[in-house]
Amino acid sequence: MDANLNTRMDAKQICQKIEELLSAELAELKSGDQMERATYAEFVAARVVPVPIPVNFSGGITQTCWTVTQSDDTYSVVYLPNQGYFALCVASDFGPLDIGVHGSALGCFASV
Repeated sequence: MDANLNTRMDAKQICQKIEELLSAELAELKSGDQMERATYAEFVAARVVPVPIPVNFSGGITQTCWTVTQSDDTYSVVYLPNQGYFALCVASDFGPLDIGVHGSALGCFASV
């Protein structure tokens, strides 16, 4: 995916992109085995309307990302529009902190 394309997207386009990606992932998972169906149900329950949020990365970098799941007071999944994929973040005193788990939203969510 062209990262430069994602930097030119407005908020509505980013939300549409997130919805497209999540719809495709959820369609695959919904018909899976019992464990995948449980992950599906938990993910759907944790989903939120995407809003921009500052996320901290190693090296003191902060980037605007988009919420995908509500925090369980420890972890949350966000969308990184500049990269075009999802990330798992841990809650910190300074806000969400990227912990290097990247890829599909459900893959990040299920890794906890």
